[in-house]
Amino acid sequence: MKAFNRRSFLQGSLAAGAAVGALSFGTGSARAAETRMRMTWWGSQDRAKRTLGVADLYKQKAPDVTIVGEPISGDAYWTKLSTQMAGRNISDIFQLEPGTISDYSRRGATMPLDGFIPKPLNVEAFGTKVLDLCKVDGKIHGIGLGLNSFSMFWDTAVFTKAGLPAPTTETTWAQFAELSVELTKAVGKDQFWGAPYGARYASVLDVWLRQRGKALFTAEGPLGFGVEDAKEWYAYWEDLRAKNGTVTPDVQSQEQNIIETNPLSRGNSAMGFTYSNQLVGYQAVMPNKLGITMVPQAGGGAPSGHYYRPALIWSIGATSKNGEAAAAFIDFFVNDIEAGKILGVERGVPMSPKVREAILPQLNETERASVDYVNLLADKVSAYPPPVPKGSQEFDRNVVRRTSDELAFGNLTIDQAAQQLVEQGNAIIKP
Repeated sequence: MKAFNRRSFLQGSLAAGAAVGALSFGTGSARAAETRMRMTWWGSQDRAKRTLGVADLYKQKAPDVTIVGEPISGDAYWTKLSTQMAGRNISDIFQLEPGTISDYSRRGATMPLDGFIPKPLNVEAFGTKVLDLCKVDGKIHGIGLGLNSFSMFWDTAVFTKAGLPAPTTETTWAQFAELSVELTKAVGKDQFWGAPYGARYASVLDVWLRQRGKALFTAEGPLGFGVEDAKEWYAYWEDLRAKNGTVTPDVQSQEQNIIETNPLSRGNSAMGFTYSNQLVGYQAVMPNKLGITMVPQAGGGAPSGHYYRPALIWSIGATSKNGEAAAAFIDFFVNDIEAGKILGVERGVPMSPKVREAILPQLNETERASVDYVNLLADKVSAYPPPVPKGSQEFDRNVVRRTSDELAFGNLTIDQAAQQLVEQGNAIIKP
């Protein structure tokens, strides 16, 4: 896959926690020729504003098309999607990400897009390798909206006040642990710790395993690690929690996989694990400037564990009666320069070379930092892994998060947690 270094770059939710909100773009009663499409996504208020801004812009180009926006908060998104699938009423356009596209496409939720390429979906300039990021079983089931990778954010003001060095791309897991404990002590504030309880993040576990030559999943389906690996993983976080380096389980368990509930954004930790494109969203809700770097490293020449990902993905609902119209809107979303200026890099570094080039001059400091980070990884990333297997989302939500919570609350020992993670994971994951 082509690296997005700076040279190639130059060339080349309504309310969080609220129920579904519908915003319709139209000027009057529906006409007979009007096409009405539903578009669903999750994310922050900033993402909702940008997304609906592009829909409004598209209305000017296609006045006979009405887009009904349906932003849904956090895990409620997946519950709603499952309900829509059961009722064969999936939104015309809906958002997925790398960990869910293979699962939902294989469950019949998505419409293959190959027949819409190159017209009306003109994405050939993205390159074959980029399009392959959303290919499942030989068919393209979505269009990536931007590139990102795993990352760690930190509150620069907290580090400055504590007089401690900020984490870097060279920070090891041992150094991260030491820094987390020192931060908690230096800040000395109630309900504030150096780091989150990272055992709860499947994405961070994925990086940690790849640094050791393993992976979260295998290409065939089962987990790519065993009980002994899980024991080592849990022992690290339990040791760090015991030293008061991480947030307490009651704080960590409140995270609902959205920006507003992360310990970093809630003011409970100095550092946080998330994806690089979310720097824009986090900065929008935090008063202090954020820094961004890689997830802690194994050191000793080990792989970084990072790889480029399609940050987010637009797919077309398998039951949509407006496939071609939906494809035309996605084409506008990813290729139109004015749309790109509205979207910025909140969903990742744009895939379109012309959009990347056009928006670069207008990026603010935070957006540039997001782009610089993606460029920095160019010689550090490994190959993109095979599509994640069916059941990966359930594994994340109902096994990884739940098991780490039970461990942190003292309801499981490290050995029991490791056994549960692997046994239940292998029972859920399907080839």
